[in-house]
Amino acid sequence: MTNHLSLFTRIGEKAGSFGALISAMGCAMCFPAIASLGAAIGLGFLSQWEGLFVNTLLPLFAWLALLINALGWLSHRQWHRSGLGMLGPTILLLSLYPWFQYRWSSYATYTGIALMLAVSLWDLFSPANRRCDDAQCATGDRK
Repeated sequence: MTNHLSLFTRIGEKAGSFGALISAMGCAMCFPAIASLGAAIGLGFLSQWEGLFVNTLLPLFAWLALLINALGWLSHRQWHRSGLGMLGPTILLLSLYPWFQYRWSSYATYTGIALMLAVSLWDLFSPANRRCDDAQCATGDRK
């Protein structure tokens, strides 16, 4: 079970992060800096689905990354990794909804996406390993 959960969280977290980045690259009006990067690598055709990306896919991928990082704690029991992994999608979701009316919300959006990508790369190059077994995690002891 733990191996399946670990594999599921590793794949899902990266899918959420990269999906949020690709969704942001498709919205030139909302995210001009990321969209210009997307256009430079040949993703300019995505602008025709701008509304779908911003209103549906970007929040969907952010929720996916948030949920997967929360579930990731069950497989590796490292609160700092899970906390950082959940911080990016949380900032992104806050910037899309309650903070959208503020001028600085685009900075929060970029920060959330950058954190999501940084944690994904961290997990890619240094995968999380469980630091304690179930009995030790319950008592708070570490190996």
